[in-house]
Amino acid sequence: IIVISESTKQQLLNYIKCDPNKIKVIHCNVSDDFIFFPKSFNSERPRILHIGTGDNKNLKMHIQAIKNITCDLIIIGKLSDEDIHNLKNNNISYESHTNLSSKQIIEQYVYCDLLLFASTYEGFGMPIIEAQKVGRPVVTSDLLSMPEVSGDGAILVDPFNVESIRSGVKMIIDNKNIRDKLIKEGIENSKKFNSKDISSK
Repeated sequence: IIVISESTKQQLLNYIKCDPNKIKVIHCNVSDDFIFFPKSFNSERPRILHIGTGDNKNLKMHIQAIKNITCDLIIIGKLSDEDIHNLKNNNISYESHTNLSSKQIIEQYVYCDLLLFASTYEGFGMPIIEAQKVGRPVVTSDLLSMPEVSGDGAILVDPFNVESIRSGVKMIIDNKNIRDKLIKEGIENSKKFNSKDISSK
């Protein structure tokens, strides 16, 4: 049995009786189209990238977390009427993009200043690696696969706690040393998910 993360392996073992040695973890690979693209961080008004609008992507909590932070929220995914109401009610400056090509998605990583991906559930968490490979600091969740995937290249937060998410975002905005460290660690971490090594497994 092949699974995409240690986290998924442990969840699987909760449901089936199986020798753990029969379950092999092979991580997802990041596309070779994602390449490092340096960018001056806009600490006055950062572009915060949010990928996905399913319930697990935690947009509602993200909105609450950044509502008093001067920023632009870039959302990839179709917004519900409730999402739009929450964004407007909290005076969030935002853009929403759907049906993007692969090239256009990569461009959004390039244009952003940081990725906010405090998801409540992931089997892997590909946006973490995509952002790291482009060279963007990441805020993600401290549960399931996300610490495993992000390595030392992300600020880990409690996705169910608004203050924890806000603190993680502010830490990146306010501290250049932390940003630089996360970018460096993230680039190094993303190398583990290259196509050649993953396919060989």
